[in-house]
Amino acid sequence: MVYFEKSQPAPVCLETEKAKASGDYKCGVVLETIKTDFKNKCYICEFKEPTTINVEHFRPHKGDMDLKFNWNNLFWSCGHCNNIKSDRYINLIDCTNIAEDIENRVKVYIKPFPKEKVIVEALDTNPSTTTTVNLLNDVYNGTTKLKTIESSNLRNNILTEIKDFQKYLFQYFEDGFAEDDKALFLANIRRHLSKSSNFTSFKRSIIRGNEVMKDEFEQYFD
Repeated sequence: MVYFEKSQPAPVCLETEKAKASGDYKCGVVLETIKTDFKNKCYICEFKEPTTINVEHFRPHKGDMDLKFNWNNLFWSCGHCNNIKSDRYINLIDCTNIAEDIENRVKVYIKPFPKEKVIVEALDTNPSTTTTVNLLNDVYNGTTKLKTIESSNLRNNILTEIKDFQKYLFQYFEDGFAEDDKALFLANIRRHLSKSSNFTSFKRSIIRGNEVMKDEFEQYFD
């Protein structure tokens, strides 16, 4: 998970819809704005352009109209993650709150080999960190038989991204390339490290785990 900034102020239609008996929190510009804010990525697994899209309530509303129509409680997620999260995970790190520092509290990585599981590590002992780690572990590694298959498919996509990212890293540090080539490799590395990229947190974990690459590329974390 990475930090995403929510646009402000809230779409005006939310207050109008909240007053209705059967109001719709997906009103007006809500969908397009949330899509843009979250870079069209599921905020949990970071899969870009998911084929199943949910406007997810970060804090389960359970009939609370204030929470149901609260702009800061509406997040962009895929069906896989929303189904796993449901209302079972409440005390989570809020990735839209910069003060909660999501990227320095949870580490995710996967070894670049077939059939590897995702490793999710807590970097502090805060209860919300523990809950977030548990959610991510279920998302990436599965729960039920069906979700385990979905998670395996998700990991295959992660590995494809990691292999492409690693290719540019190796090329960037390889001798013999012209400056124009190095500039192209750097541009692709920066693209991969952008929060609009697929599975950004995995790539940033690779960079943070190597002092040379950290010094070279951490400046490009947006």
